[in-house]
Amino acid sequence: MEYNKIISVTGLGGLFELIGSKADGAIVRSLEDKTTKFASSRSHHFSHLESIEVYTVRENVNLVEVFKAMKNAGRPIPDYKDIAAVKAYFTEVYPDIDFERVYTSDMKKMVRWYNILTDNGINLEDSEENVAVSETAPDDIAEQPAEDKKAKVPKKAATKKAKAAVEGKDEKATSAKPKKKAAPKKKDKEEK
Repeated sequence: MEYNKIISVTGLGGLFELIGSKADGAIVRSLEDKTTKFASSRSHHFSHLESIEVYTVRENVNLVEVFKAMKNAGRPIPDYKDIAAVKAYFTEVYPDIDFERVYTSDMKKMVRWYNILTDNGINLEDSEENVAVSETAPDDIAEQPAEDKKAKVPKKAATKKAKAAVEGKDEKATSAKPKKKAAPKKKDKEEK
C-alpha cells in the first residue's frame, strides 16, 4: 500500500485507501477494519494525506514531516484520548507547531493516523520522494532565466496576435477597440 493513495474522508473516522473514483464519489477501503464502501462526494470531502499541511511558527510543513519526527523521536506514542499527554508529546517531539492554530483535536487525529499508518506498515520514506517530485516546477519553466518566466504567455493567449500583445509588439492588439452599441429597439407602430 502506498502513502499517496491514503485519504481522509470527512464524516468517517480513520484513514482509507482510495480504491477507485467516480463522478459522484469514491470507493474506499478502511485501513482499520478493511471494509470497502462507497463514499458520496455530496456528503463527504476527500483529502489526500500528502496534500495536508500543518501550521508551524515558520513555514507550514507537510504532514509526513510531523510523522517522521514522531517516528524518530524514540518516545512512546501517547493514547490519542489523553489530551494533556498528546499536547505534551507534540511540544517535545515537534515544538515548531503553532499551538494557537493547531487544535488539540488535530493533534489527536495526527496521533491516531500515525498509529494506523504504522499498524498497516506504510512506509513514510517513500512519501517524501512523492512530495518532493510534486513540489518541483516543470522542467521547461525551471530551466528558464527569471526574466523569461515573467514573459511566459498563458495558455489562453496562444495565437500569434495575443503573444505579440503580451510582449508589447502589436500596438493594435493592445489598444482597446470601442464596443459596438446595440441597435435601438423599434417601437410598435400600433402604439396608442
